[in-house]
Amino acid sequence: MTVELILVLIIWATILLGVFFGDNGPIETFKKSGPRLAARIEKNLATGRQFTRGDRNTKIEWQQPPDN
Repeated sequence: MTVELILVLIIWATILLGVFFGDNGPIETFKKSGPRLAARIEKNLATGRQFTRGDRNTKIEWQQPPDN
């Protein structure tokens, strides 16, 4: 019974480690898509997309500064 348990644990650990450290694991996926995500966030911050006020759900719009 102990031998079967050890074999099942080894197979389970091998599959689990393959999922996390393989080509499709979360570490490799984030390495590939992390820069793209950062670029999208930076673009949204630069353009002010979907900014709202905290107390109301009104969008914050850009306004022309007054002439002095």
